[in-house]
Parts: sequence; structure tokens; C-alpha cells
Amino acid sequence: MNAENKYQSATGNDRAFFVDGCDTMPKLFLKKTAERGDKIAMREKDFGIWQSYTWSDYRARAFEIAQGLLSLGLQAGDVVSIQSEDCKEWVFADLGIMLCGGIVNGVYPTYQSNQVAYTLQDSNCRFLFVEDEEQLDKYLDGEDELPNVEKVIVFDWKGLRGLQHDKVMPIERLYTLGQEFGRNNPGLIESIVEKGKPDDLALLIYTSGTTGMPKGSMIPQRYLMFQTTITTGVKQTERDEILTYLPLCHVAERIFSICLPISSGCVINFAESPETVARDFQELSPTFVFAVPRVWEKFYSRVSTAMSEATWIGKTSYRLAVSASRSRARKLIDGLTPNLLDVVKYKLADLLVFRNIKQLLGLDRATYLASGAAPISNSLLEWYLALGLPITEVYGQTEVGVVTTTRPDRLRQGTVGEAIDEVELKLSDQGEILVRHPYQFDGYLNQPEKTRETIVDGWVHTGDVGEIDENGQLKITDRMKDIIITAGGKNVTPSLFENELKFSPFVSDAVVIGDKRKYLTCLVMIDKENVEHYAQTHSIPFTDYRSLCGQPEIVELIGEEIRSINKRFSSVEQIKKFRLIDVLLTAEDEELTPTMKLKRSYVSNKYNGLIEDMYDR
Repeated sequence: MNAENKYQSATGNDRAFFVDGCDTMPKLFLKKTAERGDKIAMREKDFGIWQSYTWSDYRARAFEIAQGLLSLGLQAGDVVSIQSEDCKEWVFADLGIMLCGGIVNGVYPTYQSNQVAYTLQDSNCRFLFVEDEEQLDKYLDGEDELPNVEKVIVFDWKGLRGLQHDKVMPIERLYTLGQEFGRNNPGLIESIVEKGKPDDLALLIYTSGTTGMPKGSMIPQRYLMFQTTITTGVKQTERDEILTYLPLCHVAERIFSICLPISSGCVINFAESPETVARDFQELSPTFVFAVPRVWEKFYSRVSTAMSEATWIGKTSYRLAVSASRSRARKLIDGLTPNLLDVVKYKLADLLVFRNIKQLLGLDRATYLASGAAPISNSLLEWYLALGLPITEVYGQTEVGVVTTTRPDRLRQGTVGEAIDEVELKLSDQGEILVRHPYQFDGYLNQPEKTRETIVDGWVHTGDVGEIDENGQLKITDRMKDIIITAGGKNVTPSLFENELKFSPFVSDAVVIGDKRKYLTCLVMIDKENVEHYAQTHSIPFTDYRSLCGQPEIVELIGEEIRSINKRFSSVEQIKKFRLIDVLLTAEDEELTPTMKLKRSYVSNKYNGLIEDMYDR
């Protein structure tokens, strides 16, 4: 059964996008793995040592998984889910599923059992890959509700040696099944791949669900092929290296860490764990870096903390270096050419100060840096540019992929750049950003009404409010549903203040409140590591995170940050009162999405008591 027979496209589009003569990702994968052979494709740590795997290894494992799934009865168009942190097995399974005509559904490893069950039910998943015992338990918790899942394949069998379950097997067993099936069916995978079409469904990507349950976006092969063009003006090559650490369920990480490397030959390096990312950056010094604003903020916070502990000479050198190179950075932002003095000052600052900072962060070899998935502070972008690290902003959504990028030769601070080739942008009468291109998603699985609301006359309604200047540069104002209208009728964009506040090393996240209220207030989540360090260096006693948030000195510290930022905003946009969220949140908590963004509506409801206290007469 073909994928298009099982899932109906909302666009009816079968336009192909070719990369090296290939119109699907499996075809490109077979071509490139055959060409590259024993060149290194990826690295992963094993017992603390980086191990290398070639393109031939990549191809062999993907084939074994594809053949193993066929031996278990997979039909073209069946959904196969992957529930794991990033690892080599994730990408082996990903390509293996596509090679045999399956549809890949990445499940966030931070999902709770009920969220896992919902996703597997909604997608009608037949086969499930899980990372380890912890992820397997989430499936077992809801097993009775998931009769459609026929087999569960486990990457890491540690702790499961005594398990007896008809549906559960280690991945090594699947590899063996695949090898046997391949010997008996030579050339079958190549035949399946050759019959693949651009409009075949490749992925189901469930949105992270800032409101309500996630929606399954149906992503065709043409979408993946088109996204290999997003680095317009920047050549990614097999000499480049990328650190993969954001969830591969997320469309941006998938594009940067799976699609682009298959096309370019860039080496993938898997972070050892979410907790070791900073150390992994230092060890590897990747040349190609994609990160969400939260990560760029953490890098800045590390430097701020290091400077707070530096000697007087170190602190002074850093301040002078940033000040000396800021003139060059601002001219670049304004589209001007820095003069010779600006260049000389930057070169000296880089030689004496910035080079060490880049080595500390693991960015000393970086030639391409990109930020996406959420708005980023202009102040943060200027700081990185002063260090000689220009960050490309990319804008997009699951439904359309990456559709705009800033260009190094046409920096426009406050914008996310211009549309890439074949992408059309326009604004609705309400200022909503509408996007259209021939390779976008095919609609939401099982939700025709939501699909019709989102795709109108081929235009995808993004839900974002923005502006397009005379040069075609797109500026994101905010989400439509997040715009605040105060009791006085003033329209306020909360993300502007929130992003500036998150530039503070002491603030992890923030939510501005004030819809239909007389003034604005704010809920703040502090940066645990930096605020703890501040408390220790200033002899402020605390026992745990909650008591840390309750210390008057810490409240005053955040208050001073807010007062400083208030000076940059008009009276109606200023924060009059704030409260600290005194619970340490992780991606497993319902307040946060898997990509670590606070859910505005959920936070507003859960912490309603704190909010009302700020408006109490």
C-alpha cells in the first residue's frame, strides 16, 4: 500500500525538488553513501571515547533496519516511531524506516506516558523504537491502549536482560533479522527506493503543543529535499562538523543534523547527554552550529559568570575588548563597512581576549552559526557579533520548514532575513505572516478542520504577527495569540521585553502578563546555576531552589535587571511588578515544551494566584 493511499494530502502537490539528480531523501542517501564509502559520517562517545562511524556503516545499519522491518511485515506507508535521545541508532532507524517506505514519527523522549500513548494512537504506529528501559516503561504503562503497536525495538538493552515480552526485542535482534532477509531478497531495498515519489509521506512531526494536544504535521519527501537549500550563500562541506544535541523530533534539528549532512557530507557528532553539551562543545569545537536562543543565552551566561570570577585585569580587558569591537559590530548591523581603525581594534581584541572566550565556549572553529525556533534578543546578537561570531537567524515552522534566513552581507538587526528561493511571504489584513511554497507540508493528520484553518488557498497561516520592510526583510513581532491589549487599549508585544530580560545571565525565561489589565507584570524563571553562584559569592544563605527564589537579595537582583530594561521601553510597556516561579522546571514539566519554551497560557493558569497577587489593590 502506498503512503498516499493511507494519508490524504491537503495540497494535492506532487512537485519535485532535485538535489544531485535525486527527488527523495532515500535516493539521495543511497547515492551519497555509495560515493563516500569509508569517509567518516558520525561520531558518538562510548565509555568516554569518541568512536567514528563511516558512511558505509551508516548505510549498512540503515539497510539492516529496513530489511528487518520488512521481515516483521511493515508495509509502505506504515508509521514507525522513534522515542529516544539523539544517538547513532536514531539516525540509523530514521533512514532505515524511509528506505523501506515507512513514515518516521519522532516522539520526544521528555514526553510522559499519556503523551506517548496519544501520539502512538493518533499516528496508528505499528512499530516503535525506544532508547532504553526508561523509555520502554512509558510504552508499557499504556500498552493496553496500544494494540496497533506490533513490535518495540530497544536500542540499549541494559537492565532488560531478564525481560520476557513477546512484543519487545533488542535492536541487535532486528539487525540479525535484517541481514537474513537481505540475503534472501537481494536488491529489494534499492527497488523500493527507486519507486519512491516526491509526494510520498516521509515524516509525521508532532508540534510541541504550546496549546492543547500536539498536531501531527504530514511532511512529504519534497519538503525534506527543498530544505537542503536553506544555507543559501553558505557552503556546508564534508570538512564541516556539527554537534547534534537538540531533539531530532524537532524539524530544525532534523534539517541541520540529518538532511544537510546527507547532502553535504558534514560530520555529525552526537552529544553524550543533554547535561554534557557544554563540555562536548569544548571538546569538539564544531564548525557548523545551530542552536535555539536558550543555548545562545547559556553561552553568554557562562562568559558573564567567568568574568565575575576573573581578576581585575581580566575584567578590565574584557570590558575594553567588547567596547572596542562594538563600533565594528554596529556598523555591520547598519549595513556599513567598518573602517580600518574598527578592524584593527577588533583584531587586537580578538587576539588578546575573544580568542580565549571562543575556546571556552567551543566556538573557536565555528564558521557558520544559526539561531531559530524562537525569538532572540538583539542585544545578544550584537554581543556575539562584537566577538566576531555573526549569528544567522532562520525563521520557519514545522508546517513550512525554514523559509527565511539573514545573510552575512545584508545584516538587518531585528529581522529574520529574507525569503529563500521559491518561498512567497505576505501579510494578512491583521498582520499575520502567510507563507507559501511548492514543498510545504500536506496538512494535519486526522484533523481536516485544523488543516483547512491553516492552509487557505495554498497559503499557510503561521499565527505569527510581523512586518516586511522595503528590502523584503521579515520582522517577527509576536504570536497573534500572545499580543497583549491593556485595559487602556494599548497593544503590547510581550516577547520584546521577555527577550531583553532573558539576555540577563540571571534569567532563564519570563512571561509578561497584562491582557485587559491596567499595567504589565511578569513571571520570571531564574537561571539556577548563575543565581546560585551569585548567592554563594555574596554569602546569601539558601537550602534549595525554592528558598533561593525567596531570598530578598535575589528578588532585588532580578528587580534591578527589570528596572534596567524598563528604561528602554515606554511607560505602557514597562513591568510594574514581578514574581519568581520558585519551582525548578525541566522539559518533563507541563509548563515547558520539549524545546524548553514556557507555555504562556498554561503558566498563566497554573500561577494565577501569583498573578492576581500582583494586581491585588
